[in-house]
Amino acid sequence: MEVLGGCYEQVLFGFAVRPGEKWEAVPDFTHHAHSASLSALATNDRYVVTGSRDETIQIYDMKKKVEHGALMQHNGTVTCLEFYGNAHLLSGGEDGFMCIWNTKRWECLKSIKAHKGHVTSLSIHPSGKLALSVGTDKTLRTWNLVEGRSAFIKNLKQNAHLVKWSPNGEIYVVVIANKVDIYKLATASISGTILMEKRISSVKFLTDRILAIVGDDEFVRLYDCESQNCLCEFKAHENRVKEINSFEREGACVLMTASSDGYIKMWSLDLDQIKNAPSLLCEVNTKARLTCLAVWLKRDPETKQPSNEGTTTSSQVHEVKPPLSKRKGICGQPSEEESQEVPVKRKVPDMKKKKKKKLQRLK
Repeated sequence: MEVLGGCYEQVLFGFAVRPGEKWEAVPDFTHHAHSASLSALATNDRYVVTGSRDETIQIYDMKKKVEHGALMQHNGTVTCLEFYGNAHLLSGGEDGFMCIWNTKRWECLKSIKAHKGHVTSLSIHPSGKLALSVGTDKTLRTWNLVEGRSAFIKNLKQNAHLVKWSPNGEIYVVVIANKVDIYKLATASISGTILMEKRISSVKFLTDRILAIVGDDEFVRLYDCESQNCLCEFKAHENRVKEINSFEREGACVLMTASSDGYIKMWSLDLDQIKNAPSLLCEVNTKARLTCLAVWLKRDPETKQPSNEGTTTSSQVHEVKPPLSKRKGICGQPSEEESQEVPVKRKVPDMKKKKKKKLQRLK
């Protein structure tokens, strides 16, 4: 596995993690990825993509450890990136657009004017048929990805900066400053609220009901979304925690945290004894001002990817029409009109070159 961190200094860090009785995180590469600070990171089975204030999305082939090209559809900072399986990528930017990318040919299938202001966050439903986005126009928008159009708009009292689906897609959370509003998909209404003392910087669902929250202090807090009770909290860093992520390994939950103190840490969490503070597995000091965090996992080729067939029905979201029978949403091919609708600006690698530019490895 590879732990990845982006920073204000325009660099992408890669650390090869070696699990064992004592975990090790060994520096693998550093790459001057952009001409401005990194703002977003996302991974799938093969690729890592980075977004930046320089308005580009850079693509890296992690299996070959080479640059794979750049996407230049957005006019403004790329604020959020999220893969759906190995076939599609969604991106949002300060230009207010949400772009849907085919990751086989790296072409823009559709560019949607999602918000009047910036797109601050987006999240894809596990079924691949719906997406949520929030922006600086004080709205939460539901997107029908089958038809590529807006399905529902909810006005908010303040600008939200984070939105996230639960793993089963039955609830989602919207973060506004120091508040987490928990919504049920079936009713599209708030079922509970979690208040923090300071601004929230990142959230991550560890299970369908356990939410990890970090913000402008040194602590990680785990909450039950049903009762809104704090299950556990522990001091993770010496400075504010910028982002939290997690993955499963051999049935155990591994937390990752990145902080303004320059450290990336990995923690082992026992979900059956969640009241106990997690144990530190390993840490690395990047000596940089970290902005984003991700993990790339080497998966078995036979690992199942998200199915195109979801359990969500149109009746579960207000104003969503039944999917058209001949169209499959982001997991299917677009119609001819859609594929010709958006001019695509992108750079791709010159495949005629005998040598590909390799990521600079640390000696």
